[in-house]
Amino acid sequence: MAEPKLAGVFPYLVSPVCADGSVDAAVLARLCDDLIAAGVHGLTPLGSTGEFAYLSAEQRRDVVAVTVEAAAGRVPVVAGVAATTTADAVAQAKAYAGLGVDGILAIMEAYFPVPDDGVVAYFTAIAQAVSLPVVLYTNPNFQRSDLTVPALKRLSEIDNIVAIKDASSNTGRLLSIMNATAGRMDIFSASAHIPAAVMLIGGVGWMAGPACVVPRQSVELYDLCRAARWDEAMQLQRKLWGLNQAFAKHNLAACIKGALRMQGYAVGDPLPPQAPLSEEGEQEVRAVLQAVGAL
Repeated sequence: MAEPKLAGVFPYLVSPVCADGSVDAAVLARLCDDLIAAGVHGLTPLGSTGEFAYLSAEQRRDVVAVTVEAAAGRVPVVAGVAATTTADAVAQAKAYAGLGVDGILAIMEAYFPVPDDGVVAYFTAIAQAVSLPVVLYTNPNFQRSDLTVPALKRLSEIDNIVAIKDASSNTGRLLSIMNATAGRMDIFSASAHIPAAVMLIGGVGWMAGPACVVPRQSVELYDLCRAARWDEAMQLQRKLWGLNQAFAKHNLAACIKGALRMQGYAVGDPLPPQAPLSEEGEQEVRAVLQAVGAL
């Protein structure tokens, strides 16, 4: 099998926004630089941790532009594209390609359920709009229209749709996707999965918010998995799993932004009407960060 076009640890970046609504470019650029120094393999602005659903079009564009400039070609930038209409998604993909991103993370928002043909058409249009590799993202806990395995099989036939990040928490579904797509589509783990387990069954890495706050540990885990040092990998995975549990219990963006503030990044609170991390959440996240040497 050919080497994956994208692989490794891709943190889902937060979107720091100032009181006046502008993107805090200095804070975001510093975070990007520090993550690259920690060894991450790529950066993903406008994932779920990036609160894409709460940002204006201008804010989303600014987040992508700052990330591309900060990365400066050192690692690939895979920008999230999310919309309820195909036309909007295509426009976003073209705009971010024009800003110099290296790939697109394609997300489908839906107010009403969309049948498989519509879902396939939406993602096909995004892929055809750019010459970049496209990673599909599905999270059935938050989306009205999921990417079914038959739909994914059809989409895997499109040359530049190279991978999927599935946040279903159903690891068996990942194996079904692998079997159905016959090696044409790589699998990234989400924080809803156990990354080491996904790597064991053939995953190529993970795209997830927790990697923003434990980048070195995430890269170490990836390297252990790549080297098939599974006993050591699972020892580290057990330590890191407390983060996943805390993030599942509390608001994801609040957890990541709260953790980053503890680490000295003035990223602010989640955008309203989301609530900031509670006092209980602060205590839990701080304890987990301390336990894994990230604070």
